[in-house]
Amino acid sequence: MTASLTLDFFHDVVCCWCFNISSRMRSLAAEFDLDIRHRTFVLQASRAEMAVRWGRPAKARETILGHWSACRQASDRPELVDIEAMRAAPFDYPHGMTAALACKAAEQLGGQSAHWDMFGRLQLAHLAEARNIADPETVLQLARDSGHDAATFARSFGDPATARAVEADRALARSLQVRSVPTLIVRDTGARLANGPREDLAAQLLQALG
Repeated sequence: MTASLTLDFFHDVVCCWCFNISSRMRSLAAEFDLDIRHRTFVLQASRAEMAVRWGRPAKARETILGHWSACRQASDRPELVDIEAMRAAPFDYPHGMTAALACKAAEQLGGQSAHWDMFGRLQLAHLAEARNIADPETVLQLARDSGHDAATFARSFGDPATARAVEADRALARSLQVRSVPTLIVRDTGARLANGPREDLAAQLLQALG
């Protein structure tokens, strides 16, 4: 039996709006029998890229946490977006590349469902626990805590093929003119879902099925 629709879901672990839509899409995937293909789309891949985009680290943190505030207001789970904890965190606001590599490593080991599970765990660590997900040791610890074999996951995480898979997703995003996250594209129709409450997303999926 084939899925009713296939969607490419472009996301970045450090994106709070991706957190909101991810949980909604989990329930909709079951309801509509969706095949969701996870695509890492890292907006800033290094501290240098963070500086180019946002300026000084302190300015970057305050600007991005302003986005968190709007995101928390729109969230189904606002208690999991801890702005004050991230404001007090003793590290610069993280870029998304380390976490993207972890998501792709999980995918290499366990497929799309493993990618989504790792994405969700990393987002919780970032948004709710104010952990530094740009730190490889933090990410590897989260993978171990999630049940991955430490040595196997570390090999996949450091494998050049995993980095190439992240770059392949970025190249696909460019080819599809994806410029922001979250972006969800229905392969069957080319439609792009507009981010919003669960009922709005469900209505868009019904239209795509029609």
